Amino acid sequence: MTGALLAGLLAGYGIAVPVGAVGTYLVSLTARTSLRTGASAALGVATADGLYALLATLGGAALAAQLRPVLNPLRWASALVLTVLAVRAALLALRQYREQRLTTRPERPVPGAARAYLGLLGITLLNPMTVVYFAALVLGGTARGGGPLERAAFVAAAFAASASWQLLLAGGGALLGRSLTGHRGRLATALFSSAVILVLAVRMTT
Repeated sequence: MTGALLAGLLAGYGIAVPVGAVGTYLVSLTARTSLRTGASAALGVATADGLYALLATLGGAALAAQLRPVLNPLRWASALVLTVLAVRAALLALRQYREQRLTTRPERPVPGAARAYLGLLGITLLNPMTVVYFAALVLGGTARGGGPLERAAFVAAAFAASASWQLLLAGGGALLGRSLTGHRGRLATALFSSAVILVLAVRMTT
């Protein structure tokens, strides 16, 4: 059981810690909205990681073989979704800047907590790196050993590790949002984040 928990923690942190386009968007989203929205989005990412860990323990090598043909379409779909999110965030920031909306003025979080959870869940499920990572765990046997209890421990530990890291990123985004005192700071942060996400999205397709 201890070995399964350790393997799950390592797997969860292994996929969560490298901050890519999804992590960048999570930080930016929390900075622009609220910690509640960011935490919900973080749990959406962790849920997707947990689902892939579960599929890895149940599907075995057959799952990895079935995933290979769809990796390229998933890569393009993920890049397209991230591009839309980056452009939308930049346009929203520009509109708020023109309307002179200061951070001290109450704003309705966009999106809300439930929408943020579902949105980040979908984006992470489309992320080809997540697919490749857990497919590799399947092929390497990391996610297939032991009985039902060990497999459940592996999945739970992978989810917990991913959730703890994503919540840490959301907390960083909340601190960033509080450190911005005016509309220029929010505009600069949103545009920089959108540019980073666009670059990462383009790199997904190459």
